[in-house]
Amino acid sequence: MKQFFSKYFSNHTETSETHKDPELVTHYYKAKRDEVFHAVESLFPPPSEKAAVSKERGEISINYKGKRKAFVVATVIMVRPFETAVDFSVTTDSGGPVDFGFSHNLVVEAYNKLNRQFTKLEKRR
Repeated sequence: MKQFFSKYFSNHTETSETHKDPELVTHYYKAKRDEVFHAVESLFPPPSEKAAVSKERGEISINYKGKRKAFVVATVIMVRPFETAVDFSVTTDSGGPVDFGFSHNLVVEAYNKLNRQFTKLEKRR
């Protein structure tokens, strides 16, 4: 019940390695960091705007402008050669404390696009 409320009655969604929601667990890909970094950058085309890009730290900040406005922070880290981790943090600018699952769905949609581009590693070794 708590997951339902946090999914639909919040304006923030964040992924992590130990998240209770399996859709929001950190995704690992069998690919070079630069390839994944570039793919994450292209997930949010105009009218969305890149607020900041730090390739050294593996972070991309994006002002998402789609159905709703949101602030997205994507983190791309090379764990091992050809093993890259991707995490997202999304805060919706909904004008209130809830976004009815928009931030959750934005993260899931981004992961689905990456899953089609790269080989997803099911379990981190």
